[in-house]
Amino acid sequence: MTPLPRLSLRWRVALVLGVGSLLITSVLAVAIWNLTSGYMLRQREQSGVRQAEVNARLVGESLRKGSEGLDELLTGLTTGPDTTVMLFQSGGVLTSGRQVDPAVLPHRLLDLGRNGVPAAQRLVVDGIPVLAVTLPIGSARATYVELAPMLQLDRTFRFLSAVLVGGVVLSGLLGVALGSWASRRALRPLTALTTAASRIAGGDLRARLPDQTDPDLTPLATTFNATADALERRVLRDARFAGDVSHELRSPLTTMVNATAVLTRRRAEIPGTAGQAVDLLASEVDRFARMVVDLLEISRADQRVDDTALETIDLVSLVHNVLAARPGHPVPVEADHPAPRVLGDRRRLDRVVTNLLDNAERHAGGVVRVAVRRRDGHARLEVDDTGPGVPADMRDRIFERFDRGTRAGSRSRDTGSGLGLALVAQHVTLHGGTVAVEERPGGGARFVVEIPEARP
Repeated sequence: MTPLPRLSLRWRVALVLGVGSLLITSVLAVAIWNLTSGYMLRQREQSGVRQAEVNARLVGESLRKGSEGLDELLTGLTTGPDTTVMLFQSGGVLTSGRQVDPAVLPHRLLDLGRNGVPAAQRLVVDGIPVLAVTLPIGSARATYVELAPMLQLDRTFRFLSAVLVGGVVLSGLLGVALGSWASRRALRPLTALTTAASRIAGGDLRARLPDQTDPDLTPLATTFNATADALERRVLRDARFAGDVSHELRSPLTTMVNATAVLTRRRAEIPGTAGQAVDLLASEVDRFARMVVDLLEISRADQRVDDTALETIDLVSLVHNVLAARPGHPVPVEADHPAPRVLGDRRRLDRVVTNLLDNAERHAGGVVRVAVRRRDGHARLEVDDTGPGVPADMRDRIFERFDRGTRAGSRSRDTGSGLGLALVAQHVTLHGGTVAVEERPGGGARFVVEIPEARP
């Protein structure tokens, strides 16, 4: 069973405030309902009972004087079309007003009246809520029953309940809205912190938090900015160290390369084990030379892209220029028209294309296709090779420094230093883009670089 996604902190705060507001207003609504409905109901019952007592005395006086005019009196006691008056006597039942079957009245209520006990009860008779009042008329051994309608009170209760329920629901929604607004404002510094941390993780070592006026947030901003400053100094110091070391290595490396070249030209004159040593030395010196060059480039890549070096570049023309400078058979280039243009450092982008082509030539059987497309506001560079492809579990690792995939541990002229693809990833990231490797249709690997297009 798939677990339900966890709500974000913002929505948890909003829901807590919404539920809290809902509970508080629900308690208040219940209290208001009980107090109001109870008071109004008691007032209506008291007035109904008092009116019934007055009417019962009038009926009792009429019975003592004789039954003449009793029907007219009962008719006059009905105050509305929904009022019912009943007089239970030994000879039968006299009814006036709205006609109601006496059988629908509770027997216990009638028994109380017959036994001389006044009683009142709320009923629903033929769909109309009424207050049934039973009063004994002792002098005539009769029972007076009056059904006073409560339609107006029922409408009032319905309106009051609708207002209270609507108020509770509205209060809950307002609580959620208020919680969302308050949490968004409260989490704004955290959002800024996340953005700054993401920029630093992406290589922008100059990302900082703005100064805070809130005394609770000032220590956070100060500590984060101090940590970012220390990290930037550390990275720049390491980059300068790597650059200085690489520069210092170039002079002895040049001597080694020249000496190895002399030995290689006279390889035929060096027999046996000494000749094999020359071959091994030539291979290692060549690999060492490429590593030093890559280390120099890495030390430059660790610096921020200089905005003054950025220019609008036709990516198709750049690819054609790189391919034209390379020996070997021509590589087909597929391009969209008009060609996508990007804002970037020409030297770095030239190195990106060169390293991708070198990687395909050395490790994947050669390049079979290069494409420059436009997709969703990005320029997309695709480099296809005919190699065995890259396993899914290694498609992120191969862009790390000194990771040579399945060739790790081997030593030959074509194994590389493990820095070429790392340079590609670093240069592309500095341009705000991404690099990935996919499976090429038909076999092999497809390296994909996407960089935001330049605004016209």
